[in-house]
Amino acid sequence: MSKISLIVNGRQRSAEIEGRTLLVDLLRGPLGLTGTHVGCDTSQCGACVVRLNGDTVKSCSVLAATLESNSEITTIEAIADADELHPMQRAFSQCHGLQCGFCTPGLIITAIDIVEKHPEGLSADMVRKELKGNLCRCTGYQNIVAAVLKGAEDMGFPARIKAENA
Repeated sequence: MSKISLIVNGRQRSAEIEGRTLLVDLLRGPLGLTGTHVGCDTSQCGACVVRLNGDTVKSCSVLAATLESNSEITTIEAIADADELHPMQRAFSQCHGLQCGFCTPGLIITAIDIVEKHPEGLSADMVRKELKGNLCRCTGYQNIVAAVLKGAEDMGFPARIKAENA
């Protein structure tokens, strides 16, 4: 067992972990942040996506013991501002970009990253390509793509949205 100290959702958090503990298990277990889901256990589905030091990662593929002290992790629990949903969360709701909701936390974290990575603009095709590591068994993706585009606009970046045929 070793002690790990991280900044999770803006708060200093510590835990005793075994060397084989995955980040997703640390988040869901000792830290009690169950919004990050375990879907496939093989790093294929994206339900466990979180931000680690500003980058999106599949937390089921990260050994917690390999993280540097005070690494910063952001989970779905920190996306909303108190009772105010993040614009991307609202867009997923308004565009019906979720059904069962199991994949939604990872998709929303990924979607925010997609918007931030593409200041030159987004098209539906670009969003589809960027979502390649996130699986959804319910929606068929059409509404997810629409939600990402609307979320980008609602995040204050209307110039980022490009017409599909432009």
